[in-house]
Amino acid sequence: MTIAPSVPLKTPAPLVRLLLLLSATTGMVDAASILGMDKVFTANMTGNVVFAAFAAVGAEGFHLAYYVTALLAFMAGAVLAGRISRLERPARLSHWLVVAATVEGGMLIIAGLFSLFLESRPAPLVDGLYAVIALTAGAMGFRNTVVRQLKVPDLSTTVLTLTITGIASDSRLAAGDGANQSTRLAAVAMIFAGAAAGAVLLISCGLAATLLTSGALVMAGTIVFARHPQMADLQRR
Repeated sequence: MTIAPSVPLKTPAPLVRLLLLLSATTGMVDAASILGMDKVFTANMTGNVVFAAFAAVGAEGFHLAYYVTALLAFMAGAVLAGRISRLERPARLSHWLVVAATVEGGMLIIAGLFSLFLESRPAPLVDGLYAVIALTAGAMGFRNTVVRQLKVPDLSTTVLTLTITGIASDSRLAAGDGANQSTRLAAVAMIFAGAAAGAVLLISCGLAATLLTSGALVMAGTIVFARHPQMADLQRR
């Protein structure tokens, strides 16, 4: 039987805030991967499929092996999250979120430490970037499985296409009721802010610092919001 978190109809504010924080870390990871890993997406797999197609037809500046690595690692991370979520564990959602953040954040931190090692070498390590791509994409695949189980509308933390569609299609201009627009707008703003912060951090301090910061934010933020009293009664099925 599939084990998935049971989230009430009205999502508690601490969980919404946590997902918004994770959205910001997605922007940081995207900045790290696109700017620091030779135009590879590690949080959004649509981009990798498109770039892989460009590489397959010989377009310059695109490396098929990088995109395949990211896709496979992302799927492996998602499989790992699915396996762990089905283990016999305490029923509290807060416990599962902390476990998930430890795995995801740990992978990002290891990727950051390995990047630091690569940056310290006088000569680049052959194929070293593959490990960084795999760890980062694996972490984001793990994240996507966890967030998918939560089933919180408009807060996937990684993809904004449907969120932006909802902003437009449910707006007053489209004769909609404008419901949930503040959360949707906040999700867009957080990914934008995270991407901007990640780009600044990468340009000024390097890839390792960006990945280490992202991992630390995932772990620390989850612990803080998971300990909120409103999260205490949420259960996993």
